[in-house]
Amino acid sequence: MTDPIRIPDDLKPVDGRFGSGPSKVRPEGLEALSRVAKTFMGTSHRQKTVKDEVARLRRGIAEFFSMPDGYEVVLSNGGTSAFWETATFGLIREKAQFAEFGEFGAKFAKAVRDAPFLAEPTVHRAPGGSAAYLTAEPGVDAYASVHNETSTGVAVPVKRVAGADPGALLLTDATSGGGSLDVDLTETDVYYLAPQKAFGSDGGLWIALMSPAAIERAHRIKESGRYIPQFLDLVTAVEQSRLEQTYNTPALATVFLAAEQVDWMNAQGGLGWASKRSAESAAAIYGWADRSPFASPFVTDPALRSHAVATIDFAAGIDAAALAKALRANGIVDTEPYRKLGRNQLRVALYPTVDPADVEALTRCIDYLVERL
Repeated sequence: MTDPIRIPDDLKPVDGRFGSGPSKVRPEGLEALSRVAKTFMGTSHRQKTVKDEVARLRRGIAEFFSMPDGYEVVLSNGGTSAFWETATFGLIREKAQFAEFGEFGAKFAKAVRDAPFLAEPTVHRAPGGSAAYLTAEPGVDAYASVHNETSTGVAVPVKRVAGADPGALLLTDATSGGGSLDVDLTETDVYYLAPQKAFGSDGGLWIALMSPAAIERAHRIKESGRYIPQFLDLVTAVEQSRLEQTYNTPALATVFLAAEQVDWMNAQGGLGWASKRSAESAAAIYGWADRSPFASPFVTDPALRSHAVATIDFAAGIDAAALAKALRANGIVDTEPYRKLGRNQLRVALYPTVDPADVEALTRCIDYLVERL
């Protein structure tokens, strides 16, 4: 067994975490948590100590996204996977339409397809590396797309569907795009995400910025008598969020770290600052790949290349898995591709927590390894 190649320290990034989720957690956030651990961790989530942190997180999210009047920040347990089921029960009246161009968009579509009380959804599909788009369709009361496809590194603008039936909702999966990509929330009814990506925390929560129309829809569906599991009851989530709490006990550290992260990003300049920082990281890695003789961006259309998650293909003869293993041996971690995509590539998070200088250092490390592998 040969010893791993050692990358010189002066080439390495200061912080070698590039995971697309769970993502890099800022040391300052962990230090802040340690300072309050004795009075915060292990306390009741119905008491002021925890409710204050939920309120801080909700306020921070609203400020960060310049939330329009009437919209509300709603949160509950279970992460994005739970929200797909919650939306299936509580936001789709009869028929939905999906734009599916990766693994995560497909999961929500499957949840709706499997629901016996809903009509068969319309699904517009595109192969990995490209994008699918929503189109107006009579009878569709909910449209759904992703802002950023985590599995492939494709991002699309958030835009309402022209010509859609009056009252139709737009549901936008912002799990990995929220916090790194610009968005105008008036263009969607539900912008939902999880905190283990751009918001530098652990998983286990879903957070949704919901329009008055979406909240009204949730109430009307519940009033219709549809069976809704209590854990997936969106009206309950709305009501509990207004009380600065979740229906079930949340992971307290997750709430605190997410609140710390959003306060930090707001202090830097909010979404404008965060999206610019992610764009700088994107320019560093895509520019390097475009110049490289052995690497190229997986997403060939520059307009679709994500500023949240970059996917980079490697030429035949360059083993991306071996590269990821060698990087990990040098403390540069979580660059492996999405497993089900099955490509010879690396995937790199470009969230605001990641320093663009560290992305540039990563490219130098890859060059160093390719010369020696």
